[in-house]
Amino acid sequence: MNKKKLINSIIDNLKTILIALIIAIGIRSLFFQPFYIPSSSMEPTLLIGDRIFVSKYVYGYSKHSFPFSPNITNNRLLYKKPKQGDLVVFKTPVDNRTDYIKRLIGLPGDEIQFINGTIYINKKKINRTKINTIKDVRCGKSAFEVETYEEQLPNGRKYIAVYNKAGTLQNTKIFKVPDNHFFLLGDNRDCSSDSRYLDNVGYVNFLNLVGEAKIIFFSNDTKKSSLLKFWNLGNSFRIERLFKSVK
Repeated sequence: MNKKKLINSIIDNLKTILIALIIAIGIRSLFFQPFYIPSSSMEPTLLIGDRIFVSKYVYGYSKHSFPFSPNITNNRLLYKKPKQGDLVVFKTPVDNRTDYIKRLIGLPGDEIQFINGTIYINKKKINRTKINTIKDVRCGKSAFEVETYEEQLPNGRKYIAVYNKAGTLQNTKIFKVPDNHFFLLGDNRDCSSDSRYLDNVGYVNFLNLVGEAKIIFFSNDTKKSSLLKFWNLGNSFRIERLFKSVK
């Protein structure tokens, strides 16, 4: 191969790589993005080691829809308001960089309060039914016994939430959700940094929304084995969670 052909071959390969990169970034930014669940704050809905696909277009697009959150706009294009009960990935307000996933409980203007361990939205107690399907959940490297409830939000959306049996958050002040902001909670109520903690997460601006979790495409129990130890995958792979929709 002469020098000219070699240069042309290198250029063609670089073009192919560049086009593939542009397509990958486009899909990641505009349609679906994979995320890894590193904590237990959303147990039992999402487990440590779950890998999920998040819909990027469902709420429209902001600067946080793109890699590295480029400062290209201070608005949200094609904005569609999220609904109570959605599993939302967002950039934490404290640094506008870290990705969190929580359940949306309060919309702009809503008043949220815990009274005797139960959520009240706009002074109305949410419906909830105690169930016994889950006995304990993780919290960091430890675990605790829980009381499990099926809760129902005012729009009819149902989900499972767990509370520490040894003692849970009983009463709070009233959280008044500001305009263009949302109030989000972890389903693992006593092992979650969320909108209850105003100095850490607090209310989430609509610009910080990244997307809605839709499906678990892979899950590996890291407590049993690291994914890098592929020879032990048979003991840690959660086949029952493969391509499981989340809600």
